[in-house]
Order: sequence, then structure tokens, then C-alpha cells
Amino acid sequence: MADPPMVVVNACTRNGQGGSPTAVAIDDATLTDAHRHATARRTGTSHTAFIDTSTAVTPTVRFFTSARELTNCGHGTIAAQAVLLHRSGATELHGRQRTAGRTFATTAIRRRDGVEVWFDQGIIALADHADVTGGGVIAALGLQRADIAAGVRVASPGTPRLLVPVRDHPTLLSLQPDFDRLATECRRLGYLGCFAYTLSPTAGTAAARMFAPAIGVTEDIANANSVGCLAAHLLDTSGHGDIEVHLGDTLGRPSSISAIARHTGSGIAARIGGVVDLGQPFASG
Repeated sequence: MADPPMVVVNACTRNGQGGSPTAVAIDDATLTDAHRHATARRTGTSHTAFIDTSTAVTPTVRFFTSARELTNCGHGTIAAQAVLLHRSGATELHGRQRTAGRTFATTAIRRRDGVEVWFDQGIIALADHADVTGGGVIAALGLQRADIAAGVRVASPGTPRLLVPVRDHPTLLSLQPDFDRLATECRRLGYLGCFAYTLSPTAGTAAARMFAPAIGVTEDIANANSVGCLAAHLLDTSGHGDIEVHLGDTLGRPSSISAIARHTGSGIAARIGGVVDLGQPFASG
């Protein structure tokens, strides 16, 4: 079976550079999930977004890594919506996306340096991590008690992950996790992975690294959903839920993701944004 039409774009670039190479494919009803997994492995990217355009008003998007299908993918959503804007031939696209049974609002706008995309992440559940220093996850990251700057939290926009504040930027950059151990611990506890971060002295900015070997991604260049989780945590603990996070520097692919968290009647929700370098994607239409 032939691969579907596909392109690789750079999602969540920083100042027109870097970003996470993300494959975006036009889905086909004849494809099996086994073929989608095989296609995702062949792309050489960490994630592949499959867009079903048969329902043009609200396209369905599914996300695959080489190891599994994900219930959602933030930077994959940003990449998919940028491609959909390009295919439409418009300068702005205000629509909705359906993923894993949830439908949410999206916005894509052409800019000089690419396509700016925002999407509604939804409600984020927050909880304290019960055992910070004795837990196998923290040890697998290579961290000790003195390296933790504040409380570790579990954040879930649908899939839980750990938010781990480290004491300073050099500590963040020097992290060398034991990926086999980290994958085992995350699977045991049901975590997607660990989002290690440090807040900048400049208000509203942070640096971070996302480790998710349990789903086949040792380190993510850009993890938009975790940035939304961080914004929710900051709103909950400090009252300020706007953040821009820089990732990917240790991988030579600088990326930037912004998030705005707000209180709603159902809990804390976030809106996430990033810029996509399209390169030369599909022809419009």
C-alpha cells in the first residue's frame, strides 16, 4: 500500500529558526492503523499527524509516533492546522478540529515568518506528586533533592505528565536521564513523560525539556501540551497564566511555544500557540 500524500514541516519555530520536524499526511479511509504506524516510522520524525479531510468543516486529526497512537499532540495540531490553512489558499482560517472524541477551536494566520496557529487545549487537571525525592521517576531524570526548585506536580490535559521545576538553567541543560529506567517508571505510573523546566528571571518566559521515552520519544523538540500544563500550574500557584517556553536547544532545534491559561467554570483551561515553517507543502486545494 502506498504512503498517503505527506509533507514535513517545522512546528513551533523560534525567530524563524529550528522547530520540531513534524510529518503531516492526508489520511485515507483505506489505511490501516498498522500502515499508519509504519508510515510514522518511515518519516523519521517524532510525530506524524494524519488529517481526514472528508469532513471539511471539522477535520479529524490522529497522531502516531513510531511506537503508538496518541490521544492528542499539541505541536502536531499546530502543524496540521498550518497545512490546512495552506491548502485552503486563505490568509486566515478559524475552524475546529476533532481528535480522540473531542472537538476544539483552532486559528491559523499567515505571517511573514510562517503560519501562526492557536488552539484550545481544554481543561487541565493538576495534582501534587506524592513522592518527589524518593520516586524512581525523579531519580531516572538524574535529579536529587537539591536540584528541585519547588513542588513537582502531575498535570493532565487528558494524559498525565510530571512538571518538574529544576533549580537553574545549567542544571536543566545538563540533565542526562536514564531513558530505559524513565520509560519503565513512566509506564508503571501511567505518565506520558516528564517536563523539566526552569523559570526565567524575565517575567513570562521559561526554558524546558520534555522526556517521553515511554512513547518512543526520548526528548521532544517541542511539546505544546506540556507548555499549556505549565501555564495552568503557574495560574494555579501564582495567579499569572501567560508563558512563553523555549525548548529544543540541547537538540540544536530551538523552538518556542506560548500558552495562556484562564479560570473557567469547569476548571483551568489553556490556549496554546506556535509558528510553523511550511517549507514547500502540498499544493492548495
